[in-house]
Amino acid sequence: MTFVVTDNCIKCKYTDCVEVCPVDCFHEGPNFLVIDPEECIDCTLCEPECPINAIMAEEDVPENMAHFTELNAELSLEWPVITLQKDPPEDADEWVDVPNKLEHLER
Repeated sequence: MTFVVTDNCIKCKYTDCVEVCPVDCFHEGPNFLVIDPEECIDCTLCEPECPINAIMAEEDVPENMAHFTELNAELSLEWPVITLQKDPPEDADEWVDVPNKLEHLER
């Protein structure tokens, strides 16, 4: 099993989660983070660190967000690893809990 970054991370991109990851499985895109499912060891350390609850166990991903499991796998092959926490975008708080943000994902 792996953990999955879901919709709520788009345009928020808080990076509190990356520093606790013991296997450096987070990858950073322009406005979203993803988890490499091949590297994730299911340690659960990242999930409570996310201030916007955008990370969940693969088995807990709602059916309407199932595509995020594949999206994490796909983009983790393209984007660089991130291991250090960064400041979130200036408008991150405005995007918290905005539904259906997939159309705003920048690749």
